[in-house]
Amino acid sequence: MNVNPVRLKHARKVGFLTVNLSLEATLSEQIDQILGEPEIDCAVDAVGFEAHGHGLHDSKVEALATVLNSLMTITRQVGKIGIPGLYVTDDPGGVNTAAKHGNLSIRFGLGWAKSHSFYTGQTPVMRYNRALMQAILWDKIKIANIVGVEVISLNNAPKGYVAFDSGVPKKFVIDPHGIIAKVK
Repeated sequence: MNVNPVRLKHARKVGFLTVNLSLEATLSEQIDQILGEPEIDCAVDAVGFEAHGHGLHDSKVEALATVLNSLMTITRQVGKIGIPGLYVTDDPGGVNTAAKHGNLSIRFGLGWAKSHSFYTGQTPVMRYNRALMQAILWDKIKIANIVGVEVISLNNAPKGYVAFDSGVPKKFVIDPHGIIAKVK
């Protein structure tokens, strides 16, 4: 789910199906267009408390629980929702008093009624890192293409940070000594 057109284009280019939250169609309508049904088995909130509203008019408005609420809506009964997205116990810069204390307006009753399983905290990478490493080493997946790796010099690091903050679909690897270029 995204509203950044450049990132959406990149995701499609590397083979992913995308939904565009800046469109008038709802999330469930777009999922229905892709899957033939408006619900999914599982979902991941990789955004966290910095989420923004979506749709034509709300994409700039901070909406702290919008991702979780949307995922509970589109995840079928007894589905699973992973939440590696960052949520904090206190946020002095929160948009309101509740947010400043880590309290969000989550539709927990919906998750309970649908018997969702919620998995919070950091992603348990140790469970799959060996399989992922093997897939990368044996050329089964092109992870550098998927995440948009671009190797840059230390001198170009400030430009890389500016580009990353602007939302480009890239992960910049700073190579201060030019070693990566020599390995290729």
